[in-house]
Amino acid sequence: MVHKIKSSLFPKTLMNRSTELAVVGAGPGGYAAAFLAADLGMRVTLIGREPSPGGVCLYTGCIPSKTLLHATKLIKEARQARKWGIEFEDLSINLEKLRNWNNGVIRRLTGGLRQLSEQRSVDYVQGNASIVDPTTLSIKTSDSEYQLTFEHLLLATGSRPATFPGLSFTSERLLDSTAALELTDIPETLLVIGGGYIGLELGTVVSALGSKVTVVEITSGLLPGIDRDLVSVLSRNLRSTFHEILLQTKVTLVEEVAEGIRVNFEGSSVEPDRVFGKILVAIGRIPNSNIHGLHNTKVEVDARGFVKVDAQYRTGEPTIFAIGDLVGEPMLAHKASFEGRMAVEVIAGHKVEFESKIIPAVIFTDPEIAWCGLTEGEATHKRWPVQVARFPWAASGRAITLDRSDGLTKLIIEPKTERILGIGVVGTCAGELIAEGVVAIEMGVLASDLKRFIHPHPTLSETLMESAEVFFGQSTNVYRPKKKNVQDETE
Repeated sequence: MVHKIKSSLFPKTLMNRSTELAVVGAGPGGYAAAFLAADLGMRVTLIGREPSPGGVCLYTGCIPSKTLLHATKLIKEARQARKWGIEFEDLSINLEKLRNWNNGVIRRLTGGLRQLSEQRSVDYVQGNASIVDPTTLSIKTSDSEYQLTFEHLLLATGSRPATFPGLSFTSERLLDSTAALELTDIPETLLVIGGGYIGLELGTVVSALGSKVTVVEITSGLLPGIDRDLVSVLSRNLRSTFHEILLQTKVTLVEEVAEGIRVNFEGSSVEPDRVFGKILVAIGRIPNSNIHGLHNTKVEVDARGFVKVDAQYRTGEPTIFAIGDLVGEPMLAHKASFEGRMAVEVIAGHKVEFESKIIPAVIFTDPEIAWCGLTEGEATHKRWPVQVARFPWAASGRAITLDRSDGLTKLIIEPKTERILGIGVVGTCAGELIAEGVVAIEMGVLASDLKRFIHPHPTLSETLMESAEVFFGQSTNVYRPKKKNVQDETE
């Protein structure tokens, strides 16, 4: 149940309460763990900072950003439709209504989680928790404080935006990912520092709403670490979405001036001194491991700030578990949910441990990028013999009907066994396609199997089947004979 402690029930003096499982952090990892624990019959207390469960993902992260990305996609399609013979007169954007709609989505989802907490008799507490000892928390709410003893504690405190080194001032013009989603106004110009997924997603939103967006990235390409053939498709689209993309460029100075934020750049062919209306710092996230009282336990934290855990999410303290962004990359909501449920099963006495290496990832730009399993870059780095089968969406009937033939689907295949080791997709709705790849890899599906799985026509999902056909040189819609003794089919 949702529980906001009243001072009339708990006076200022500390009072003791108890629970079987205490979960600190009410994001996707924390509430998924709490709900499963309740389903397994445990008495559960879930502690979060917001009025309802949801955490960063629902309040200021995944959900609001994807809500706004959907809106921007509609804006883009409305403008694109002119060449199809469909025109919308007086296309305009009401920022207040858009913000209200976004907030309504958040309220609906967090309200649903509150109801699910009540149905499961999960004791939800809005407040801050600090660790007293390996079996005790101190809980502080807006009007009271008390101690909570537990049999097990699950830390699911997540992460926060990383700050730009050397910034010594705060300003309404200086944004992190949370502030950028509040949509108080749309600046004439916006600089996004960081060419990773957060910067590109939020930059896409602000650009569609009318801002001239410049992205600066210190490396030689956007989305470092992701296969270049997938990124290149997105990069071509972003060249028309953004005002500028500055690669191999370093930000050396940021200062507020009367007309905006002055930025000094260091890089070839870049004007060294520029002024922007606002700046979005999107250089990554760091774990929230600065948990008050953590030093009172045997929990260890590594040099990067991640809590050390084993394959069952146990920390160095037998009563304490940790999951999600707090324990390492990739920092993904669905990873945290999976880990939270796994940790609860361990606490319940089940003989399980985390073995899956097939964590899917999706970047919700336009077009989207999604992948799972072994990437081509990893295979090259580790010198693993693989063959890459690519199916261009220019040969997909469904992609052409959507006027989105700029996509690509590829399979990373072990040539001798024909086993599918990895899948990558770039294109509209790529995130909706990747789950089939997860199942295929987890179940040990062979390219010959995927080739024979009947996919509905016309759909984008057919591109997975046709990629397998490419591997055998038998694709109906692409003439590409199978090459012999080739480990990497590049085109």
